[in-house]
Amino acid sequence: MRLSRRILVSGGAGFIGSHLCDRLLAEGHEVLCVDNYFTGWRRNIEHLVGTPRFEVMRHDVTFPLYVEVDDIYNLACPASPVHYQHDPVQTLKTSVHGAINMLGLAKRTRAKIFQASTSEVYGDPTVHPQPESYWGHVNPLGIRACYDEGKRAAETLFFDYHRQHKVKIKVARIFNTYGPRMHPRDGRVVSNFIVQALSGDDITIYGDGSQTRSFCYVTDLLDGFARLMATGDGFIGPVNLGNPVEFSMRELAEMVIAMTDSKSKLVYLPLPSDDPKQRQPDITLARRELGWEPKVALADGLKETIGYFRKLLAS
Repeated sequence: MRLSRRILVSGGAGFIGSHLCDRLLAEGHEVLCVDNYFTGWRRNIEHLVGTPRFEVMRHDVTFPLYVEVDDIYNLACPASPVHYQHDPVQTLKTSVHGAINMLGLAKRTRAKIFQASTSEVYGDPTVHPQPESYWGHVNPLGIRACYDEGKRAAETLFFDYHRQHKVKIKVARIFNTYGPRMHPRDGRVVSNFIVQALSGDDITIYGDGSQTRSFCYVTDLLDGFARLMATGDGFIGPVNLGNPVEFSMRELAEMVIAMTDSKSKLVYLPLPSDDPKQRQPDITLARRELGWEPKVALADGLKETIGYFRKLLAS
């Protein structure tokens, strides 16, 4: 029988965070969801409010938090370019100050702490696919640097707290993830294409559509989280969590149009500054250390995600 733990999820009202809260509660744990609702959405966790073992707290992780917990998942940070470029200084503070505050809490409570890092630490990669040993190709002065460099600094803090204070850490580098509860206006390619297709609007592709991404369904990602947290202290990461099957933006757009039976047309716009041309995880390490690889095919995950957005737009 699994012992119940008290688990803090920062960014718990967000897309991934809310699914994580669902999973942890289903496993019998107590969950403290912490979110300032900058990009998190209260409707993502409304079904949990009033549920035994679930508590929600409005709080900004750039300020210290004093609670008693056994485990921490640090997911708090705007994750799409539209949102993290809206207030780049606050984005950087959320990554850095938020990491310091959550690590300080883990140090005091002796909790194990998970850091939701990102494939953005690799920047616009010159190595393809990207292994964890690759140090990245990031423009520290660009418009994406508030997120890219913030997450890189957070990883540094996690490993220094581990070395200096013996804090128990786990670090995952998350690649493009999609599924129900994505924000309809977050600017990410899957939600953009689906909302545009369902609305009958032109589908906007930046660049010539040949740039690639690899899309991981949210339930597969959470399985990776669970396996990483369950490993012993000998393996702490960083580890790539993402789907290694690569798709071009044009392929994704055509798939969404077909699956929504949309009349939308493809429109090409200039590529934004520092936008990566390729993004594909090397998951050799995750396979070896976690026994993990994604199971949900893109078509199956898109079906669920399209269904979610149909209901959302209808309401």
